[in-house]
Amino acid sequence: MRLLKKIFQFSKSKSDSEEVLKTETESLNQLEDKPVDELFAINFRQNGGKFLYCDNMEEIHECFDNIIRENNWNDATFLCLSNHLRQCFSKFPINYASNNSQTECFLASCEFLVADTGAILFSSKQIAEINIKDFPDYIIIFATTSQFVKTISDGLQGIKMKHPNKIPSNITTLKNFDVPDDNNFMTYGSSSKKLYLLLLEDL
Repeated sequence: MRLLKKIFQFSKSKSDSEEVLKTETESLNQLEDKPVDELFAINFRQNGGKFLYCDNMEEIHECFDNIIRENNWNDATFLCLSNHLRQCFSKFPINYASNNSQTECFLASCEFLVADTGAILFSSKQIAEINIKDFPDYIIIFATTSQFVKTISDGLQGIKMKHPNKIPSNITTLKNFDVPDDNNFMTYGSSSKKLYLLLLEDL
């Protein structure tokens, strides 16, 4: 997991970022041989996501603070359906809402992180019955390293195991993370979002 922190955190300069992406692209034909954590990180970044690996909650809070500063979100309102996440980030100068009316960002957890596509797997446990297209344009996902799975099939099996008494509804994935250009007809109808992943080491 230390390799993830070295390679996939925010790059310090544009040239650093371009070099990392070049390395990732050159390695695409070797992806099947990579561990699920590295495979996910490469595909996630290829999808346009911002990946922040953290050893502890102190680093999670530091990254969260940087995201707020980067987007000028002091006193902004976040959509957040999780009381646990509201408590985790309670010290920050943001407000929380339980509906999607005029919110800047969606703060949520997820079911699993799908390595072979770099997608985030959700269910109604995290997003209720909200359609992905109705999320705010910005999303912050808090997840842990124990949530990696290789394929969507592994993720669906994991959901069945986690919720044996009643399988949750609204099981869906999000893997397009660049905000679409309204002037580009190729992105019309897309559910693309700008996504930050705060990943906590728990293994």
